[in-house]
Amino acid sequence: MPNLVVNFDKLSTMAGTDLGTTDYRQITQDQINLFADATDDQQWIHTDPERAKDGPFGAPIAHGFLTLSLIIPFWGELFDVEGVTTKVNYGLDKVRFTSPVKVGSKVRMQATLAEVTEVKGGAQIKVNATIEIEGQERPAVVAEFLARFYK
Repeated sequence: MPNLVVNFDKLSTMAGTDLGTTDYRQITQDQINLFADATDDQQWIHTDPERAKDGPFGAPIAHGFLTLSLIIPFWGELFDVEGVTTKVNYGLDKVRFTSPVKVGSKVRMQATLAEVTEVKGGAQIKVNATIEIEGQERPAVVAEFLARFYK
């Protein structure tokens, strides 16, 4: 259940709202391997723990796009809109992978609803999302996530 559920009719007043922070999720080697299989990205820095120990990060790291894809389950922890017929992930305006996520690390997302814009039949929101790594100052991902809600 999301931390904050709002009715569509109130969405237009939500710009600037801090949506909070999710719980941490641990990144596992199995998760990284499944993502590698799904995307056909078998680069050794992700999938070969022995070789990765001697690599630039000292351990296997999650694919940047794996970390980015966690926006979706994290999003479900933070926010939802009622009174709509359709919810669509519309895209991303800006994404930066600012720090590698080593296997075994825990990540969470902090989000702010930055903008609400009317679109035909509904509304579009821009969310400033930051995926943080437990114990590190520099985040893993900083992104502007777009979603649409239709009545």
